Amino acid sequence: MLSFRIVNHGQSGNLIETPIPPLGPDQIAVEIHACALNFADLLMIKGNYQDTPPLPFTPGLECAGRVTAIGAQISEFEIGDRVAVFSGQDGLAEMGVFDASRAVHIPENVSYDAAAASLIAYGTSLLALEHLAKVQPGERLLVTGAAGGVGLTAVEIGKLLGAEVIAQARGPEKLRVAQAAGADHLIDATEDLRQRVKDLGGADVVYDAVGGDIWQAAFRATNPGGRLLPIGFAGGEVPQIPANHLLVKNLTVFGFYLGGLVKLRPELGRQTFERLMQWLAEGRITPHISHRLPLCETAQGLELIRSRAATGKVIMQPQAGLRR
Repeated sequence: MLSFRIVNHGQSGNLIETPIPPLGPDQIAVEIHACALNFADLLMIKGNYQDTPPLPFTPGLECAGRVTAIGAQISEFEIGDRVAVFSGQDGLAEMGVFDASRAVHIPENVSYDAAAASLIAYGTSLLALEHLAKVQPGERLLVTGAAGGVGLTAVEIGKLLGAEVIAQARGPEKLRVAQAAGADHLIDATEDLRQRVKDLGGADVVYDAVGGDIWQAAFRATNPGGRLLPIGFAGGEVPQIPANHLLVKNLTVFGFYLGGLVKLRPELGRQTFERLMQWLAEGRITPHISHRLPLCETAQGLELIRSRAATGKVIMQPQAGLRR
């Protein structure tokens, strides 16, 4: 099978032939039809991700496809089932072998692309906003990097939870994408974020995927008693949080990492992913996919993430045009 293989950290991967891993008793083999790229893939390639596998490895944290084989202990899946997999790695390949505990069924009216695009970004936003921050109807939610793969889902999930959503992104095109996802207020990255948010009444909940100066401005615009979620640091700088300000304003900061929570609470992860598949089937969420590319263009897909040229998700399609 063809895989996008990383041999050395910091270097671009190559599409090479690799053997299909042996099938364990609690695993399933999947013919991969879609793999969604994430900023975490870039960190993993650099060797900076908290769950970077040993070299060599194949990136690809979430994928979807058709089951082609099942382990001896598997009863919940059958050959031919359509599944989405929170794989953690190995998604950027024609085939993959994954623990069945990381897979969920895809409803018949949901595409492979949509299923692959939904696990990490929507799972992160749903668990962070509902399970941790406990967003309530009518609260004001600030989402930074609101047109990115994770931020856009926070806008959508925030609206489903009844929040008034403030979306911050760079440029009118990205702001239009956030508005289409349901944002009530739009703030360009060139504007004074702190002042604009305070003019709107301040933020009750902050969902920040950028870090750096953006985090500092959002932090200062948070209302007393507010909750903050540092989801990522796409801006490159990990912010420092002044504990004295937390004390004075009675603020709560939640550390959240989807992979860690799924390991800690696997039943919560499975319930969340199953719920998202149902929401997809019902049309309650609609992943925004800006690019679909064949596996042979994975390097270009990663560059779209690195340069922030993509909005929403970038989907690689391993079965598209590989064996020409």
